[in-house]
Amino acid sequence: MEAMLVEGLQFKRLDDIVALIVKLRFNCVRLTYPIYMFTRYANLTVQQSFQKLDLKEAITGITQNNPSILNMTIVEAYVAVVDSLIAHGIMVVSDNHVSQPGWCCGNDDGNGFFGDRYFDPQEWLQGLRLAAETLKNKSHVVAMSLRNELRGGHQKEDVWYQYMSEGAKLIHQINPNVLVVVSGLSYDTDLGFLKNRPMGFNLDNKLVFEIHLYSFSHNGRGWMSNPLNTFCASSNQGFEDRAGFLVRGQNSTPLFVSEFGIDQTGADESQNRFLNCFSTYLTENDFDWALWALQGSYYRRDGMINSQETYGVLDSNFTSAKKSNFLQKFELLQTKLQDPSSKQTTSFIMYYPLTGECVLTNEKNQLALGGCSRSYRWSHEKDGAPMRSIGSKLCLKAVGDGQPPILNEDCSSQQSAWKYATDAKLQLASTNKQGQALCLQSDPTSGLIVTKSCMCLNDAECREDPQSQWFKLVPSNAYSSSLSTNGRWIVEATTGQRVKLMCVNWPGHMQAMLIEGLHLRPLDNITASVAKLHFNCVRLTYSIHMFTRHANLTVQQSFENFDLNEAIAINNPSILNLTLVEA
Repeated sequence: MEAMLVEGLQFKRLDDIVALIVKLRFNCVRLTYPIYMFTRYANLTVQQSFQKLDLKEAITGITQNNPSILNMTIVEAYVAVVDSLIAHGIMVVSDNHVSQPGWCCGNDDGNGFFGDRYFDPQEWLQGLRLAAETLKNKSHVVAMSLRNELRGGHQKEDVWYQYMSEGAKLIHQINPNVLVVVSGLSYDTDLGFLKNRPMGFNLDNKLVFEIHLYSFSHNGRGWMSNPLNTFCASSNQGFEDRAGFLVRGQNSTPLFVSEFGIDQTGADESQNRFLNCFSTYLTENDFDWALWALQGSYYRRDGMINSQETYGVLDSNFTSAKKSNFLQKFELLQTKLQDPSSKQTTSFIMYYPLTGECVLTNEKNQLALGGCSRSYRWSHEKDGAPMRSIGSKLCLKAVGDGQPPILNEDCSSQQSAWKYATDAKLQLASTNKQGQALCLQSDPTSGLIVTKSCMCLNDAECREDPQSQWFKLVPSNAYSSSLSTNGRWIVEATTGQRVKLMCVNWPGHMQAMLIEGLHLRPLDNITASVAKLHFNCVRLTYSIHMFTRHANLTVQQSFENFDLNEAIAINNPSILNLTLVEA
């Protein structure tokens, strides 16, 4: 953007914002920059940049929260952000977003394609070279993206091949360890031309393509006006045709979905439908991705100071996520599902995109929704085959309309045969004894999954909203690995790869029976410091009596003897009413 500094530093300390990124379970940040930052403004300080834009209030906030940043040059500040991300274990994709600093994107903004007003190809290559040289010794800068969203009336495929090839090879020459990310045409929504003319090189297996998709990318109004099953299937197939094909076949290449997103306030139902649909495709293919965007507001955007970003995960003050259920919604998307080195048999997770949850079972062998890390695994050989619970002899059986399906040993009746009900492949259906198709559906009243008459069996004519019946079988051969031993080594149980424990001791066994320091700092800040110090493990101590004699004692009750409640109430108020075991 115009200020050429990551957003939010007037509200929060840089390390605190990065700690929030960790807390939200992102392992990577796509960190954007303009070419001119390196080629024209490299010696400009942050304070000078903000003064030029008359951002007095932001300067005051940065002075309070990040005083060391103000006197840095904007390039030094960019590196400082990289260093903070690296210190917290976050990977960085450095992305050239524009040349002239400012909001992206428009067809006629001069930043769109090679030869446009602000897009001189030679200055672009110079900027890429300077950026690559600046970052080449940063090991957690794992990728460099050549250019965001090429667009406009001057687009030509031959020119794309010429300059994208030149830029990719330049970065690889400077830093052969970094991935080089190449975007497509038409706002980076189209890589289809690569079907007929591949890039012709793979940079020693360092070449990655990127693609974008939003609800409005192709007929955005259709999410509300068209039959939803049909429109979702068409949208996902269109993405496959324009980009997804790159991950198929013998000559497959990685595809990075480097932008997608929605209004995080939840107010736009068409965007909600888009995300529910697209997440089934993303999880089924286990794509790498980057969500637009972190920031809840901008220093300045299109001349407006403190402009709000509804697509931002964080609120406008960079305090917390806008959506309280963000982690639930994105849990499966943030999970590694497929691993080419895994020796595990592929099974299926039953995913419910409407909430982001997955299917679990209760003590009565009934289905319910819950966290995807605890989800049941299923085998399902083909449409019409039984759905078997992995590790048991039980199969899923439909009982009747409005009734919860059950797990039992009947794996041969028609009620235990499951298939996708429509071409959209989003509704899992069996039949009752009378041959009626019954689809899985979440019942919010009971909290169980039941079978109900299938909606929208004739996709092309249906105007109902079938999302309560959307369940996707997501393939996975990657399991949360426990640890094992191999001779003298500690290893991952599933892969056999060595795990080196680099731990720090954190006492919780003292008289108060609570880990130390919570009267001084918020818990999340302390754990962020653990990560920043590059520990990958904590030896967390406890006393036996905490479990055998004091399990029902609250933290507040324990601490009353030490007159420490006031300090904990300031820094960790939610801890006080927990029992010691809960804490």
